[in-house]
Amino acid sequence: MVEDEVEMVTALREIFLNRGIVMNHAETLSEARIVAETYTHDVIILDRQLPDGDGLELISYLRADGNLAPVLVLTARGEISHKVEGLDHGADDYLAKPFAVEELLARIRALGRRPSNLQSDLVTAARLSYDYVSREVVVDGKTLELTRREHLVLETLLRHLGRMVMRPILMEAVFSMDDEVQPNALDTHVSRLRRKLSDANSGLVINGVRGVGYLLREEQ
Repeated sequence: MVEDEVEMVTALREIFLNRGIVMNHAETLSEARIVAETYTHDVIILDRQLPDGDGLELISYLRADGNLAPVLVLTARGEISHKVEGLDHGADDYLAKPFAVEELLARIRALGRRPSNLQSDLVTAARLSYDYVSREVVVDGKTLELTRREHLVLETLLRHLGRMVMRPILMEAVFSMDDEVQPNALDTHVSRLRRKLSDANSGLVINGVRGVGYLLREEQ
């Protein structure tokens, strides 16, 4: 999120955390360029009125750098001409302030929370079903209780079912750049998720290569 209104960022960060969304934050265009180059993001939420320029400048920079992350412009400039200008500059969506939080969340989901190759919000693998909207995990009709971090690990691994997910990708999906992360924190969350999947007889197993990453696959 690229936004200089600290109070709004603080409020949205709490809301996002409760929805299992990891957010990085930059207050200026210059900070946003560094964060965008350092981390991979599903969606970029971008204000226009920033201390060092119009946020739309960032879109051109991102695209020139090969960054195709969808951009949602969230700004007080809500006139039709402003929206047209934003969309013409490459924004994928445009939402004016003030806004309803549920609408913002719905637009975020539409832009990037669901894997692009999926045709449904509901994913089924072995005996497990996962709803990317409600974030409910069900195994053989029974809800599987997971922590927020475990949800993020599972969601990321499901996006790459049967393929190795590199450790840096998982780290970015589970932790924000502001989190104080212990060296073995990711491994702890994966280990707990692995045990819960096994105890629930989900038919899914998590294999890992030390220092490289993890792979979610169906039992043979």
